[in-house]
Amino acid sequence: MSWSPSPPAPAPAADRWGDRLPRRLGFWSAVAVLVGSTIGGGIFRTPAVIAERVPAPGPMLGVWVLGGVLALCGALTYAELAALFPRSGGVFVYIREGFGRLPAFLFGWTELVLIRASALGAIATPFAEYLLRSLGLDPTLPRNAGLVHYVAAAAIVATAALNYYGVRWSALVLNVTTGAKYGALLLLVLLAFLAGSGDWSHFATAPGPVTPGLFGLALVSVLWAYDGWGDLSFVGGEVRDPERYLPRALIAGTIGIVAIYLLVNAAYLYLLPIDQMARSPLVAADAAQVVLGRIGIGAVSVVVMLATFSTLVGSILTAPRIFFAMADDGLFFKTIAKVHPRYHTPSAAIVLTACLGVGFVLIRTFEQLADQFVVAIFPFYALAAAAVFVLRRRRPDLPRPVRVLGYPVVPLLFVLASFIILGNALWSHPRETGFAFLVILLGVPVYSWWTRRRAVHVTRM
Repeated sequence: MSWSPSPPAPAPAADRWGDRLPRRLGFWSAVAVLVGSTIGGGIFRTPAVIAERVPAPGPMLGVWVLGGVLALCGALTYAELAALFPRSGGVFVYIREGFGRLPAFLFGWTELVLIRASALGAIATPFAEYLLRSLGLDPTLPRNAGLVHYVAAAAIVATAALNYYGVRWSALVLNVTTGAKYGALLLLVLLAFLAGSGDWSHFATAPGPVTPGLFGLALVSVLWAYDGWGDLSFVGGEVRDPERYLPRALIAGTIGIVAIYLLVNAAYLYLLPIDQMARSPLVAADAAQVVLGRIGIGAVSVVVMLATFSTLVGSILTAPRIFFAMADDGLFFKTIAKVHPRYHTPSAAIVLTACLGVGFVLIRTFEQLADQFVVAIFPFYALAAAAVFVLRRRRPDLPRPVRVLGYPVVPLLFVLASFIILGNALWSHPRETGFAFLVILLGVPVYSWWTRRRAVHVTRM
């Protein structure tokens, strides 16, 4: 009698919301996905960029406040949509339900060829820089520039492998690392104000010139640092009791992010004058050195590596669900909708996402990756938020476990602010912004080709 191993357990059938992935994420894991996907390289790298573009203490902090308000408006808006459609793909589903398949396809297309790869590269680059710095290699020297790209690519591959083998492992790593990095940032704030030799006069420094164009461009960078609150929607199909947990996690996680970002920037400014912040691309390490001396540089390097690794885990946990949802809806290759029979993860979508991230991080700089990502994502964030208005009018009978707090002002503010930011980006950086818009528009003929191809394929079957 021959023995053969038992076959792997089949993937679960679709639940009542139509999702085929198992719901294994509880409330705190959902919060960890949001916070873990957001606190990455942004808060350690972006403050220097903001201080350079807005060289005045009040307006510089004002950019962070305004960015936080807009992020919270977005989270409050998405709370209604997430409870209404707790599906894998999140924003993709909201746009499809509100505006149809073409705009939803354009979102997935732009994520595929531009957004997600840029985001992964922008997250992995600070990880590589701080890792090299902790090893005694200066990442700013030309001879180490290539090494930064290779280390960042290796980090993307490692986190993709972790996600491939199951959402439980990813959730465990996210819960631990998110708590650790949030606690580390709080500790830095406390040390700065209680033990640091800072100066409150830094907050009253004579302001440098602030132009509306650079203020708007700084806001784009701040919104990149805040981005991540929307990523939780992508794993809406894997959150338990989603009508209850998804909205709460969106709002609680976003408030936590805004609070820690404002505290950390205030701590940076207390320790370093704004002109020094502007000249400090690794501002967290320089701030920690003021408090702890040389040991502070090593401590911050460890925190940044932990933070960005955690964010990579979160991003590769969430992003593949977009392509999975596209394929499941017939708008992408069916193979990408495959659920691994043993690990119950969208394995093909994870591999695809990792390959895109590696390709981009090898050829582009941090600034190119970060700014391009925000410019490309915000038209779709705005469109998804606007779906609240459309769905309230066209489908008022749908059960809404959660309604937007402050409707219609809150979603309207988010939508209008998004388009103002995009207009400013187009005015300040027409070539880069125009390229992002061109990529989006190129998806229209691709969609036409895809739908014709699919129609022919169905006819032949």
